[in-house]
Amino acid sequence: MDEHRARELLDAERRRVEDALRDEAGAGEEDRSAASETGDIADPAERLTAEQVDDALAGGLRQRLAAIDRAEARLAAGTYGLSVRSGVPIPDQRLEADPTAELTAEEAASG
Repeated sequence: MDEHRARELLDAERRRVEDALRDEAGAGEEDRSAASETGDIADPAERLTAEQVDDALAGGLRQRLAAIDRAEARLAAGTYGLSVRSGVPIPDQRLEADPTAELTAEEAASG
């Protein structure tokens, strides 16, 4: 995959994840505010669960941003598109589907 296309994919993915993280932060604040309101006994438990889900989603999004950072570092180093485990080229089709892919499909499947 050429550098220009890789940069486009990574930039688009970064924007998507940052937007989702911003949206999730707003939802988390709403859940935290709602959890402190008075209501019936079931409400706090539901709100706490929603808050925990929000935190988990935000954590996943932060992990995705870290993967984007690593992919951008590989792009800068000239190793983007090569497996970090074996150095084998990762097919462009896989990189189109997941521009942060660090392993070939076979390596990822084998753990």
